[in-house]
Amino acid sequence: MGWLPVGDSYEISLLDGKVVARSIGPRAAGRPLKTLPKVLRDNAEVDRLRQLAQWLDRHAAECLARVDAWVVSSLPVPTGLLARVWPDPAWRDALRDLVVLGDDGAEPGFLRDVTDTGDLRVVNLDGETVRLSPASATLPHPVRLPDLADLREFADELDIVQRIEQLHRGAWGKPANLKDRDTTVTDFCGTTVPSRLAARAVTFGFRVAGSQVTCRVWEAGRTVEAAMRFDEEYWDSEATLGALSWSVVDGPTLRLAEIGPVAWSEGMRMATALSGAVTGTGEKA
Repeated sequence: MGWLPVGDSYEISLLDGKVVARSIGPRAAGRPLKTLPKVLRDNAEVDRLRQLAQWLDRHAAECLARVDAWVVSSLPVPTGLLARVWPDPAWRDALRDLVVLGDDGAEPGFLRDVTDTGDLRVVNLDGETVRLSPASATLPHPVRLPDLADLREFADELDIVQRIEQLHRGAWGKPANLKDRDTTVTDFCGTTVPSRLAARAVTFGFRVAGSQVTCRVWEAGRTVEAAMRFDEEYWDSEATLGALSWSVVDGPTLRLAEIGPVAWSEGMRMATALSGAVTGTGEKA
């Protein structure tokens, strides 16, 4: 943003999310000062700029959270919506370089630009920049990307850094030997976790209710909740993990064979993050 005059001696602006000042006048160097002058610390204009910085931080976090939800649930997003939000730096920062699929789900590419009319410019696996004009675009969960290994390798070659965990999100495939009647995963049962498991769960973005940690996924037209039980006598005591299960929100507990690939992967990712273990076909979260 530009510089705002404050009094006769200084101008203020936002730089990397912080309020900075510079001197004005014939002998001023024009560079931001290392610290905010004492005379400005209680200034009303400085306070308003601080509030703006805090709002921008919250806005950026909200954009990241919303795009992360789109990725986790592999939701189709109208390209008209992408066109409206793309000019906003916070939205653009969250969306840029994510892998997108068009209406037909073919030829994944890295999102580089969205035009005013909703056309997408993406870089495909051949290294070509192509223009797509779908009605909606899907930001798929990694378990829904058949070319995941190739996409990861190509992203490393291009030094692509995604703000949202997508390509390098821990992904777990369902084992082929699940029994029809089983409803729980017991791989983590009895694992002792250091103190403050509930606080740790919250930092990962999971919900804590009573003696269980949960995460939700929208998949196949329903909201599925993965839940891991734990025993913790006191807030700061060690916790012991219990069974992991899945259920439809406000509905029945699911048999393991009934769980979709995304809900399975996210549940295992949650359990692995809480336990600090590496299991199955996934990676440490």
